[in-house]
Amino acid sequence: MKMIRAIIRPEAFEGVADGLSEAGFVSLTKISVFGRGKQKGITIGETHYDELPKIMIMLVVEDEDVEEVTKLIKYKSYTGNYGDGKIFIVPVEDAYTVRTGAKGL
Repeated sequence: MKMIRAIIRPEAFEGVADGLSEAGFVSLTKISVFGRGKQKGITIGETHYDELPKIMIMLVVEDEDVEEVTKLIKYKSYTGNYGDGKIFIVPVEDAYTVRTGAKGL
């Protein structure tokens, strides 16, 4: 299993969530976050915005689904501009359902 964490533009979330759902990946966690990337924020006129609002999506998928999910997130959140986002993939040792105690996804 792998955990995929994607930090994307807020306006891209609905398209990404709908695309994931249509592909059969309905379980996810959405978190509103603030941060900056390599460009260290943006400047508009005389105002500098050091941290920008983003959405972080977290989901756990089987190893064989990682490529499909990351491809879908990249496709649905791409604008071609700085700040489109970042995707992180980390291994998950185990997962348990709190209500039932069942192990696995």
